Amino acid sequence: MRRTPLELAAIATAAVPGLAPTATAFSPDDDADFDSALLLDSEGKRWRVRSPRHPEASTRLETEFMVLRAFVPAIRAELPFHVPTIAGTVRQGALTTFVYAHMQGSMLSIEELSAGSPALAREIGSALAAIHDLPLSLVTNADLPSYSANEFRQRKLNELDQAATTGKIPATLLRRWEHALEDVALWRFNTSVVHGDLHEDNLMVQDDSVTALTGWTDLRIGDPADDFAWLVASNEASFVQAVLNHYTEARRETPDVHLLRRAALLAEFALAQYLVKAMAAGHQSMTAEAESMLQTLSDDIDEQARRDEEEAAHAAEEEAARLQASEAPAGQQPPVSVMAIPDAGSSVTVAPLPAAAETVSAAPEQPVESTPNGIGEPESAADAKEPEGPTQATDGDSPAMTIPDDTSTAAISVVNVTPLHAAERS
Repeated sequence: MRRTPLELAAIATAAVPGLAPTATAFSPDDDADFDSALLLDSEGKRWRVRSPRHPEASTRLETEFMVLRAFVPAIRAELPFHVPTIAGTVRQGALTTFVYAHMQGSMLSIEELSAGSPALAREIGSALAAIHDLPLSLVTNADLPSYSANEFRQRKLNELDQAATTGKIPATLLRRWEHALEDVALWRFNTSVVHGDLHEDNLMVQDDSVTALTGWTDLRIGDPADDFAWLVASNEASFVQAVLNHYTEARRETPDVHLLRRAALLAEFALAQYLVKAMAAGHQSMTAEAESMLQTLSDDIDEQARRDEEEAAHAAEEEAARLQASEAPAGQQPPVSVMAIPDAGSSVTVAPLPAAAETVSAAPEQPVESTPNGIGEPESAADAKEPEGPTQATDGDSPAMTIPDDTSTAAISVVNVTPLHAAERS
């Protein structure tokens, strides 16, 4: 049963002695896992309460508690944003509720973020770079998960197999994701520390500045693309590219070239993970919503593939027509166009032959036929010399046949992905 903000305020007073809330408000969160509220005390200070709804969610909060303890003052001082501080906890049976000293700033929707100023895009890129440049020891010392690039790919393959067993994933998506996961070149990247659950509800913003990052329940070593999936799902290409540019400038090492493609794949695959989680929890409405979003994504991909095929066929027809116009049929000599050359020189006087001599008719000059060499260039230096007599008009170089790229995975970054909001995430 969901707890109200007033109930959470009462729990918070038990977690933080002396806390006297004067106002409460709902706080966006992963609604399937947590009940959350914002509190305002008599001194004007703000607090955040997160109460787990089941044991697995409680374990995630306890993991975050270890993560935040690992952010020692020296590490916090290097970050361009604030990290939460836990003010108190209270255990109720198998579940533990956490109270945080609330961070300055507010949460913005993904639409508001993508419509923000260039300064905000720079701030988000710098924040992502700071996370990914954290020392790996921060994770290993806390005994948190660590995956190599190949282990991360294999983990996603296993999750795909699990999703396929539901029988509710459209065949188009299963083929698309399997093809991308089997493309080994796509999964060559350097692992880094990743937030693991980054989205707009964990980003605190004030005056085009990222003031704090929250929700550190899934910190691990893995694929940096994980933290870009929520951005790609915004479907605002210019915003995503601006963030990536600033991220690349701020990182200590150059990101791999396939980062955004993997992020797009992960954004799509999040819908399948949402479906699996909804079915495991027995939530009929969540399951129906997940099926609807997956079908919409599949229809969009099929429509994009159809348009791509039509464009490729049209381009091939135009290319064939150009080639036919530039090359004569086999066994047939192209027609020679002869144009009269204007009189540009002095006249030539021919003296008459003596009467006794036999008149000899001058043989007409044989026209020189010009044969195309097939690529529109002279075959020798002599051919390159401009003739003095009639010339043959030839066509220009024929452009090379354009072969369309394999779009089996390239379209991943094009198709719109319905973003998962707080109520839909794990």
